[in-house]
Amino acid sequence: MKGTVTISLEDYESLKAAEDKATKLIGNNKIAAKELQVFLTFICTRADVEPFIKEFNNQSTTSKIIMDGNRARIELKNDKN
Repeated sequence: MKGTVTISLEDYESLKAAEDKATKLIGNNKIAAKELQVFLTFICTRADVEPFIKEFNNQSTTSKIIMDGNRARIELKNDKN
């Protein structure tokens, strides 16, 4: 779709700032997810948490914890990356 939109310079600057903020938030979320995966892996090597992981996966509507050997991975149900 092609077209044009006219907005004020102030609104344009606000839109650019919101984009920058969203990009930073996405990056922070990825870092937090990786840190949680490291923590889960650490916990899984010290205790039998499989029943808890199964229960979490049954109740969660947005994410799933997957065990790859003795490494934990958090997968969003709408994003298989």
